[in-house]
Amino acid sequence: MTTTLFGIPNCDTVKKARTWLADNGHDFTFHDFKKQGLTRELVAGWLEQLDWETLVNRKGTTWRNLPDECKALVADKASALELMLENPSVIKRPVLQGVGPVSVGFSADMYVAKFRDAA
Repeated sequence: MTTTLFGIPNCDTVKKARTWLADNGHDFTFHDFKKQGLTRELVAGWLEQLDWETLVNRKGTTWRNLPDECKALVADKASALELMLENPSVIKRPVLQGVGPVSVGFSADMYVAKFRDAA
């Protein structure tokens, strides 16, 4: 399976992950989900491996700018899926797929462990 990093290019955490992957010689594809979009099947697959509360970034600007009534509707996997498809920026970044289980976020230690365990 191809290693794919999902995110948006101007996100600082995504930049760090991309730099780490390149500096450590890992081939990967970058998928800008604001420009390239996301499919229902892809996000549903992430939700099979990750809890929706992990994947939805409730600390970010996109979440904070949502109307309170919209936030209140996000209460389970199905409603989170709809929100993420309508507002991809609400997804915690980056999402790394293709190296063991799907993961979200970045730290050098986490990526070292993921690639070590996947080898």
